[in-house]
Order: sequence, then C-alpha cells, then structure tokens
Amino acid sequence: MSCIDDKLGVQLLQPVIGVAIGALVLLSKWNEIWYRVTNKSLPLPPGTMGWPIIGESIPFMKYGADFITAHRTRHGNIFKTHLFGKPAVICTDTSVNKYILSSESKGNFLLGYPQTFFEMMGKWSTFSLYKSEHKAMRGAFISLVNGPVLRDRILTKIDEFMQSYLHNWNDKILDMQKKSNELILLLILKLVASKKENIASTKELEEGLHQVFLAFFAPAINLPGTKYNKGLKARRKLVQMFGNIIEERRASVCNRHNDMLDTLLENSEYSKDCVIQFTDEQIIDQIFGIVLSGYATTSYVLMMAVKYLYDHPHVKDALRKENLEIRKGKPEDYSINWDDYKSMSFTRAVVMETLRMSSLPGFFRRTTEDAEIKGDTT
Repeated sequence: MSCIDDKLGVQLLQPVIGVAIGALVLLSKWNEIWYRVTNKSLPLPPGTMGWPIIGESIPFMKYGADFITAHRTRHGNIFKTHLFGKPAVICTDTSVNKYILSSESKGNFLLGYPQTFFEMMGKWSTFSLYKSEHKAMRGAFISLVNGPVLRDRILTKIDEFMQSYLHNWNDKILDMQKKSNELILLLILKLVASKKENIASTKELEEGLHQVFLAFFAPAINLPGTKYNKGLKARRKLVQMFGNIIEERRASVCNRHNDMLDTLLENSEYSKDCVIQFTDEQIIDQIFGIVLSGYATTSYVLMMAVKYLYDHPHVKDALRKENLEIRKGKPEDYSINWDDYKSMSFTRAVVMETLRMSSLPGFFRRTTEDAEIKGDTT
C-alpha cells in the first residue's frame, strides 16, 4: 500500500513541477513577449529583458560594468534590457553615443533617468527641465555665475581654501576616499554660500547626500525604511538647510560674501531692478544641484587623480615642477589668478586624462520618437 501511495504522490507531483517550471520560463520571458506583442516597431536590438517589473535591475545595480561587459560579449555593442520598471537599450558604441549627444539640441533625445532621480534633484533643477525651459534656466544661471569677475573670485577662493585645508594633511596617513569627499564638500559649500562648516556638521550633510544618492534609482515605494522614503526625508532636511542659509543671508544684507548665493539673491524675485528673477525655490534647487552633482563627481575624480599620479611618479614630478615654476619668486600667501591657470598646460592635460580614465557613470536618455540605429529600432 505504501509503494502505491508513493507512486501516486510522484505522479501527482510531476505535473505540478512541470507547471511551476513552465510558469518560471514564461515569467522570465514575459517582458520580451509583452513588448513584442504591444510594440510593432521591429526589429529591436538583441538582448534579454529579465523578469516582470524588475527586469534586470538587480544584476545591473549589483554588477555594474561586469553586467554590461557580459551582455556586450553576448549581444554586441547595442542590446536591449529592462531597467527600473521600463524597457531600455544600452549602447557602448562610441559613434552612436556621439550621435545621441549631438541630437539633444534637436529634441530627439531627452534625459531619461528614472522619475525618482528627478524627484531627488528638484523640479527646477536643470536636470528636470526640457527644451525651452531647460535652455532658459541654464542660460540664465550660467550668465550669472560665469562672469570674469566671479571667475577670478572663485579661483582665488579655491586656492586659499586648498592651501589651508591641505596644510593639515602633512605627515599623516589618509583615507583618500573619505578625505576627497570631505574636501570637495567643504569647498563647494564655501564657493556657493561661503559656509565654514566643521567636520561634524559636514558628516551630517554628507549622510543626507548619501541617502539622496541611494534613492536615485530606488523603486518609488514611499514606505518607512525604504531607500526612496529615506531619500525624500533627507532631501527635505537639506532643502530646509539651504532655505535657512538664504534667510540668514537676507538678514545680513549689508555683509557681502562675493559668492554664488550673493549673485543669485541679487537676481531673485525680491530684486525688482534685475532682468532675471529667480524664486527661492529655483535658487534652492540650483544650489542643491550644484552641491549634489559637484560632490558626487569631483570627489571621485580627485581620488582617482591621486591614484594615477601615485602609479606614474614621472607624471607627478612633472606636475609638481610646473606648479612650483609658476609660484617661483612670488610671496608665500600669493593666490593664483586666471593667467596662472591658463599657463598650466601640463596640469590641464593631467586633469583631462584623469577625466577620460576615471570612466564616470554612463548617461540615460529617452527618445521622443522611434529611432533606427544600425538597423535596429530604439
């Protein structure tokens, strides 16, 4: 009797296992089947689209460059996938990427980051605006902070800050990743709002920025404990902090700081004589964007520059020689000016090569209409 029951159990279990396997196979192919049925713009690039909703987001976030390398080896330089709830095409072809970037001004390709990214950056960030609004806001902002007078002031402030800050590094063993983050954050705060933060308050600000970064590509699930929820809370605190800085600045209107915030406030909605008038919300989003993007990219590039110079001592020696030559015969408290900067040909070459080698993250773009690229529809 027992043997019969066992055989009956196996016979009943086999179809259940078969159905389960079939369901898993169907789920793994669901995205691809769905978009083939609902989208007639074929042929699509080769590739895989993963599971429903999540697609291939998890391996993409976990393995990064290795994920792209594996898919490129299997499918070629252009392949389809499914990331952050939406179908996507990843392109590693230099000529195609150049074409995409050059087509932005025509409106064929727009910033295509997940919605959570735009929520974190703010509604008036240049990342969140399109076409005429983006052009107007970006042009207005650059015209205010890119003048020759402000440029010279910024250069002087950078030099003074670096001399003071790096003096504390003498004869110490340092964690360059942490120190690069700290240095760049303090420098940006000084340039934007002349803030002289202490290390403790900088750590709190850095933690807030980190929470915002984690929410960039997180699912938009606003429940306690989720990355998205923590990012929203961190952003609200940072926006409040920048708002307080603006109020403090207006209260001390007689004191000039000669920084970006002064320039923006002079052209705010409260200044009736100016041509360009920013609201406080727009000013805060611009400051937030500068701090966030500058901190994320510049600190990483600085850390990689130190690594590359350590790996190539002859480059470090040549770099040091050029900078010492410029300072020769000048007072100890001398700050470099624009002419000094323009004469640093080797220094600029080192910076450009570091930017090329450090391979900052790829860019996200979305198409406004179907585009045929190398025989495939995107």
